[in-house]
Amino acid sequence: MKGFWQRLMDMVSPQACVVCGRRVPIGDGLVCTECNRTLPRTSHIADPYENEMAKLFWGRIDNVERCAAFIFHQPQAESSRIIYNMKYGNRPEIGVFMGRLMAEEFGSEQFFSGIDCIIPIPLSRQKERRRGYNQSREVARGVSEATGLPLMDKVVRRIVDTESQTQKSRLERSDNMEGAFQLVDAAAIEGRHVLIIDDVVTTGATICSCVSEMQRTANCHVSILALGFTKS
Repeated sequence: MKGFWQRLMDMVSPQACVVCGRRVPIGDGLVCTECNRTLPRTSHIADPYENEMAKLFWGRIDNVERCAAFIFHQPQAESSRIIYNMKYGNRPEIGVFMGRLMAEEFGSEQFFSGIDCIIPIPLSRQKERRRGYNQSREVARGVSEATGLPLMDKVVRRIVDTESQTQKSRLERSDNMEGAFQLVDAAAIEGRHVLIIDDVVTTGATICSCVSEMQRTANCHVSILALGFTKS
């Protein structure tokens, strides 16, 4: 019934593509076929062990396995509207849609093989309250729906409402994230292979801080997945 009513609503008030703004044909979702075809995909999935994002974490995280981002996040590009509207436009459904799309493409390459659970990078309570949702959790929700992997968003929490990372240098980003996370359920990830999901990775400082806190008291392996990757 939900599918029937959604199709009916699409016919009455069709969706606009989040990238180009044109009407999206029924069944295409939130990104039209043409924009989907031209998204700046990273090709990280071709080598999830030694791509440019994976190298950010070499020597900074223990027991890291596969790493990949779906698209390059280029602030002035049309495709950046996906990230911008997801984070600042009160459009959490974009995260779910993109997470599902990413998982469907990466799943065919066995990226999720051996992974036990998904943990999204948490927001502070203050920031999530202001925004109304955690965009990384929405992306993770889409990945969970597509893969069947359990989403575990209560294992680690953000205890510091950090300043925006956007205008900070690599060193400043690392300092800004120090002590920002707290592991609250070590037993849930002990001995497991955990997939960490973030919306956008630039220097990797946020993920390094989160994973370091997790591995301080829990013996776990991690893989890393992001919707967007910004070349620094």
